[in-house]
Parts: sequence; C-alpha cells; structure tokens
Amino acid sequence: MNALRVEDLHVHYGTIHAVRGVSFHVDEGEIVSIVGSNGAGKSTIMWTLAGVTPSSKGTVELFGKPRPSKPHEIVAQGLALVPERRRLFSSLTVEENLVMGAYRRKGDRGEKESLEKCFHLFPILRERIKQRSGTLSGGEQQMLAISRALMSDPGILLMDEPTLGLAPLLVETVIETIVRLRDEGITVLLVEQNAARALEISDRGYVIEAGSIVKSGPGPELSDDPDIRRVYLGG
Repeated sequence: MNALRVEDLHVHYGTIHAVRGVSFHVDEGEIVSIVGSNGAGKSTIMWTLAGVTPSSKGTVELFGKPRPSKPHEIVAQGLALVPERRRLFSSLTVEENLVMGAYRRKGDRGEKESLEKCFHLFPILRERIKQRSGTLSGGEQQMLAISRALMSDPGILLMDEPTLGLAPLLVETVIETIVRLRDEGITVLLVEQNAARALEISDRGYVIEAGSIVKSGPGPELSDDPDIRRVYLGG
C-alpha cells in the first residue's frame, strides 16, 4: 500500500515555478530518497507535503486518503516532518520540545511510551532532558529534532537534510538511525545532501532537476549510474 502518493504537484513562489508536475509514491515500509542539486525544489516538496507551503496544483494522498490541507491535521493523519536545520524551540528544554512534538496526543497513554522509545534511540537526550535545546551540540539538536517528530507517532517521516552540518561520525549515526526506523515500521521520505549515502540505503530514489523529476529507480542502481554519479555524487 502507498503511504504517500503525489500526482502532478506544482508549487509557485510568485512568478517562480519551483515544482513542476512532480509525481511519485512511497510505499509503506520503504526508504525513498529525493536527490538533486541545491535549488532543485527538494525542500519545497517537503514543506508542501507537510502543509506549510501551499501547492498551486496537484493531489497528495496519505495512506490511501486525501491529505488534509492544515499542518496539524496532516500530523494527525500520520505524517511528520524533520525540517532542514532542525528548527527547534531553542529557549525550551529538551523535554519541552518533545512534549511539543506530542501536542496532538495530550493525555494519550502512548505518549510516555514514545518518549521512552526516543530515549532508547538517543540515550543522550535523557541526560540532557532539562537542558535548553539551543545549548545542545549540532548532533544532539538533530537527535532532538528527529525525536520531536517521532513523538507524534507518525506512519511516515519526512526528513529534510538530516545530516547537514554534522561531523562524519554523526552522519553515520543519523543514517543508521534512518535504517533502524524503517526496520521498526516507519516509512521514510528522505532529502539528503549526501546523495550517495542516501541512495545506498534507499529502496527507491528520484532525481529532481529544476523542479521536475528526471530519473527514478532503485536506490543502489541510481547510486551506480555513471550520469548520476558525475552530476550529483562527485564521481
């Protein structure tokens, strides 16, 4: 079953046609990557799917149903976004950021269970629970951003440049976490600057240029494609 289906998506910023007729799908239990150069429209797609940026045309379905238009309704339908550059509430503590992620589940008995899952995934967050998020290291902030999204108990997780600005060791930690989340049943749509590594772990990938998808296929095959390697992977 499709966790996410996008058909003929168009997004404009004034006169700028940022996303041009994009269509793709993500099946339940997959990791799917969208790769492309800076400014190709990758992040615009993610913000549009999350309901933050309006589309000018196209349809989006979540788990076989039309996606709502308002962000909080989209979260309630099972989609959560880990945005580029984390966008945490820097003046709030780790605990308060996590509680904010679970706002739609207030009083839900599963909220505490989700909190423990986050601490199991990233033990350092338990140690930092009363620390203001703005004082965390970059890697710890990324762990918190992922955990905040997980607190909504999503079926599909959108991850926009999750390794941006991280040291190589932390990059691998995040990549391994993405695979682990998939193995635990969470579907992942990934936009990642480290295109080679993203495609290696992806079931499928889409290549986007100037707002349009120009190529798609199994992630490892795209990673080995000479044209893709030359243009996007530095090979």
